[in-house]
Amino acid sequence: MKQLLQQYAAYNIWANNKIFDCISNLADDQINREIASSFSSLYKTVLHVLDAESIWWQRIKLAEHIEVPSQNFNENFTELCKKLTAQSAQWEAWVSNATENQLNHVFAYQNTKKEQFKQPVYEMLLHLFNHGTYHRGQLVTMLRQLGVEKIPPTDYIIFSRKKP
Repeated sequence: MKQLLQQYAAYNIWANNKIFDCISNLADDQINREIASSFSSLYKTVLHVLDAESIWWQRIKLAEHIEVPSQNFNENFTELCKKLTAQSAQWEAWVSNATENQLNHVFAYQNTKKEQFKQPVYEMLLHLFNHGTYHRGQLVTMLRQLGVEKIPPTDYIIFSRKKP
């Protein structure tokens, strides 16, 4: 299980960086343009992914009060990408250092609706990395709606072919 989670953590960073590089070539008005999707712009979609990674990080670290980055984040897209990349790197390091017991540990948390749950850490990690994949797919669709034709492939199989 640990090896798979390490691969997903590395893949998450790789795939995000591919999409971020593509989006960074756009003008600010395109990055912030309203587009019909779960979140109304490229920027807001990436900000949501940061929120999710950060909230789960705080939960796993047993933070008493969960801070939602989007509530105070007013930086440009470059800074947003740096912040999310740093958060993702924390996840990658945590997974690399985790024991099997830590990955199998059942932890308790509450969601944003204050509902209580318990589940193994590895299930949360699988959710976290799949959540990023889901929203990268939305970013690709949004990029196409903006007329971007050269979008890098971010499929896991492409990542796995590039591993040393």
